[in-house]
Amino acid sequence: MNQETQRLPRLVIAAPQGRSGKTTVTLGLCAAFKALGSVVQPYKKGPDYIDPSWLSEAAGRACRSLDPFFYEQPGSLLQAFVHSAQKAELSLIEGNHGLFDSFDEAGAGSTAAVARTLNAPILLVVDAARMGRSIAAIVHGCQTFETDTNIAGVVLNNIAQGRHEIRTRHAIESNCNIPVIGALPRDERLTIPERHLGLVPHAEEGAFLSAITTCQQAVENYLDLDLVLRIAKSAPPLSAAPASPSSFSSVIADRPRIGVLRDQAFTFYYPENLEALEQAGAQLVFINAFSGTALPGLDALYIGGGFPEIFMDELSANMSLRESIRRAIESELPVYAECGGMMYLSRRIHWGERSAEMVGVLPCEIEMTGQPQGHGYVVAQVDQQNPFFAPGTILRGHEFHNSRLTRCAGFDTAYKLSRGNGLGGGRDGIVIHNVLASYIHLHAAGAADWAKGLVQRARLYQLSHSLQESGLERR
Repeated sequence: MNQETQRLPRLVIAAPQGRSGKTTVTLGLCAAFKALGSVVQPYKKGPDYIDPSWLSEAAGRACRSLDPFFYEQPGSLLQAFVHSAQKAELSLIEGNHGLFDSFDEAGAGSTAAVARTLNAPILLVVDAARMGRSIAAIVHGCQTFETDTNIAGVVLNNIAQGRHEIRTRHAIESNCNIPVIGALPRDERLTIPERHLGLVPHAEEGAFLSAITTCQQAVENYLDLDLVLRIAKSAPPLSAAPASPSSFSSVIADRPRIGVLRDQAFTFYYPENLEALEQAGAQLVFINAFSGTALPGLDALYIGGGFPEIFMDELSANMSLRESIRRAIESELPVYAECGGMMYLSRRIHWGERSAEMVGVLPCEIEMTGQPQGHGYVVAQVDQQNPFFAPGTILRGHEFHNSRLTRCAGFDTAYKLSRGNGLGGGRDGIVIHNVLASYIHLHAAGAADWAKGLVQRARLYQLSHSLQESGLERR
């Protein structure tokens, strides 16, 4: 197969440990280079929706996922990066957790491993609070722990005034032979608002977008952006197999219409998933669960995750849409729902003293809890009949939910879990009518047949309704 060789300026932003300031620096860099007129493509390593929503806003381009857990096939992660970075002048990849932290003991899923796969230089963000010369030992350890880990520069975070910066900067540059790109002072404004599942999604809290401006100003004031760009441009050319052509032509008539609930309550969608549906032949129709009064003409419905519990009163108040969805499901409309989407399809959500009625097609209610009931990667095997996957299919996804099912009647489940909690008892994937609903968030790279299965089921629904309408017309 022919290889595409391209020079793609790129930089991985990582840290020795979590909560060191990676997101602050990445947000600031995305916004700063965008303000300079550069086309910036952001990426996030790891299963996440919330950090990417902020990065998307800062860069003005949809943030994409680069996670080895999903991209299992050799070369697939590199291929996805090369394909998506082609139209960008600068690619910024935010790591997750510590630089060498991984879902496996060998480190194959770490940020460092992703940087090596992409042959990308690393900008290491180090929290310098209460440290002096010892900071050089941390940086040096990151340089030498695994071979071919190209740490090309350091950003100091939480720097005190005066001698603190001078001492830490000198310790790193004299002992590690790499430059300190800049030093961010201690500043409470350089934080992103958080809630029970992490950062507040940018689409939900527009007032907090000023935090992006604050991060941008800090990066512009304290980091050497010219040096950052030189380091990114030092990355060597990449070769990867070209992306497979789309499996449909845009001129094909009667593409099945798949509705997507997307609003403040339902924001958790990987852009790769939406693209996969379109490439499989779907026409996407976006629906607002607050203002939509009824489903438009659809052949399937996709309800992603989010925070329906935050907006349960508003969702419950839209009785016309809830009733429209319920009637459509009872008429066998194919529906795929993840986490928040599953919660919305339940009978009711309870959170402390608050309670609100939902769509009511799943024979269960949802109870919000103070602690995560599932958090991390998930591996599921499809072992029962369902609308979208063949039995035996292996799915790789993730979960992060502070809720559990309660007051359940009987229902079938489609997934057997070898990793993850799901609904509990090693199961997930509620099957009702043509609905498949679970706590698992899937990424198209870790669920190769997901888009194909959803579009195929939508085509069948489209065909059956066409036949019904034709029969009515003949009579």
